[in-house]
Amino acid sequence: MVFTVAVWFVGHTVFIISDGLSDSRKNADLAVILGNKVNEDGTLSKRLEMRLKTGVQLFKTGRVKQILVSGGLGKEGFYEGDKMKEFLIIQGIPDSLIIVDNLGNNTRATVENTLALRKQIRFKSVIVVSQYFHVSRTKKLFRDQGFENVSSVSPDYFEWRDMYALIREFPAYYTQ
Repeated sequence: MVFTVAVWFVGHTVFIISDGLSDSRKNADLAVILGNKVNEDGTLSKRLEMRLKTGVQLFKTGRVKQILVSGGLGKEGFYEGDKMKEFLIIQGIPDSLIIVDNLGNNTRATVENTLALRKQIRFKSVIVVSQYFHVSRTKKLFRDQGFENVSSVSPDYFEWRDMYALIREFPAYYTQ
């Protein structure tokens, strides 16, 4: 039993890393950038900044038409979505092409909130932007809701705590 779970974990982790680091180079109607920590002084964590820079690159190269930023109210007192939008505007993304979801408190909420906006912002395809270990689960949640046209891109940013995140993603992938 333990051996089976270990093999399953290793296989799953290889899949998560491979899927998360690959970029199919697809275009999409909408980039969905998942939130992360905003620091106590209101600046973005490096991880969040790198996600946003990836979204900016997708927009500026014409791979996406609009950007949805999603995150909740952090314990630091800032809505991640609002701070993300501020960053994107400074980077030259037009205000009118940025949608803010400040109720994306977790990955499932982000997916559900995004899909609830389909009629309003009329998108047929999505590129998920998050860390490499997180995008497979996010894409799975979209597909579980019947939305199939989803791909992903991850920033070239790695931290030691990614090791913990890879372990956390194993049960989260199957339970969330």
